[in-house]
Order: sequence, then structure tokens, then C-alpha cells
Amino acid sequence: MPLHWKLVVDSADAPSLADFWAAALGYEVEDPSPLIERLLAAGHLAPDVVAEHHGRRIFRGYAAVRHPDDPYDEISGTGHGRRLLFQNVPEGKSGKNRLHLDIHSEPGTRDALVARLETLGATRDREVDQGPAGHWWIMRDPEGNEFCVA
Repeated sequence: MPLHWKLVVDSADAPSLADFWAAALGYEVEDPSPLIERLLAAGHLAPDVVAEHHGRRIFRGYAAVRHPDDPYDEISGTGHGRRLLFQNVPEGKSGKNRLHLDIHSEPGTRDALVARLETLGATRDREVDQGPAGHWWIMRDPEGNEFCVA
């Protein structure tokens, strides 16, 4: 049986980075607002741990995206499959990522994908040529995290 997983990414602005990656990957931003409303109404959640983003209540400093085809909990919005969770941390990025995403384009569409990612806020770092193995772009998301487009 496959396991549910999430990759946790430290960030400076979790909701904005979640928006970028949802658009980049075609994922959905999770909506925890129904759960937050229930917790607030029951007095189980302090109002200071809640923020608003794009008109929805979110947990301050956290945001997640999930694959649109994977199951999810309708109350919490939490995906039960492929997820990325972004969490605010006080320290900034200080070096090369030890783990990164590779985004694969369809044959002949890599340059268009790179251009689309740039319109979302990504930047090109450098192109890598591996001869017969092909070439790809190393890019950075809006917070400087490296990822590859092949």
C-alpha cells in the first residue's frame, strides 16, 4: 500500500510560496477554513494563530498544496496523498537545497514551461547540458529554492 507523504518546505511567506507551487505544478491550495471556523467557534483555537489569505482563514505561518486527483479530508482540506507543506521559519535560506523538485515537461515544451514558471515568479539560474542525457534548467522559486525543469 502506498504511503501518504508531504514534503515540508521552510519559508518566509508560506501562503505566497504555496500559491506559487500550486500554480507551477497544477496542484490545489488546501483550504483549512472550515476546520478553523469550527475550532474558533468551539473555543479550541486562539484567534491570534489565524490569518487571512485571499479571503480565506488559514493557520498563521502555514499553507499546503495537494495533487488535485488525490483524496482529501473535506473538513480540514488536508490531502491524503502528494502534498507540499510550507511553514514559516525565522531564519532565511542559507545554502544549497539538499532536496529539490524536478518538473518534467512534455517533449518539445520545456522552453514554454520555463517561460510560464518565470511569469509566476521563478527565475532561471543556469542551464545544464548532459550531452546525450539531455539538458535542463536549474531555476529558483520566489524564495530562492532551487528546482529543475527537464
